[in-house]
Amino acid sequence: MTPSERAQKSAAAMQVTDEVFRWFGMKLENVDEGSAEISMIVKRHHANGHKICHGGITYTLADTCFAYACNSRNQTTLAMNNNIVYLAPGRVGDTLTARATEVTLAGRNGIYDVKICNQDGTLIAEFRGMSRAIKGNNFDEETEV
Repeated sequence: MTPSERAQKSAAAMQVTDEVFRWFGMKLENVDEGSAEISMIVKRHHANGHKICHGGITYTLADTCFAYACNSRNQTTLAMNNNIVYLAPGRVGDTLTARATEVTLAGRNGIYDVKICNQDGTLIAEFRGMSRAIKGNNFDEETEV
């Protein structure tokens, strides 16, 4: 199995039980070893009292993209520490796209950067996630033919 195929199978396995992904209306645009791209349209129910995309929604999009990137090797991997910087507001009707890139992977620890842009390329937020691999896999490779 190629690294790209492994990443795609891992993402597919995660999506089976990823209720947040579906509930938010996210779409997996691309996944490969150490990277992922996820988009979503900002709906009215994603807006806060200022009528802009709630920061928690933006954070969840970034965190989800981070999760798909750091789980791309079929090793169960969780967030250890994350932070986000908001640079511009997302607006109702915008398509936000998160792109996660692996910065480093050392043993069981990884660092990933996620940039979120709108449909015009405006940078909405930057997120850095630190991951920790734990026991387990997202799918059983031994049963794969």
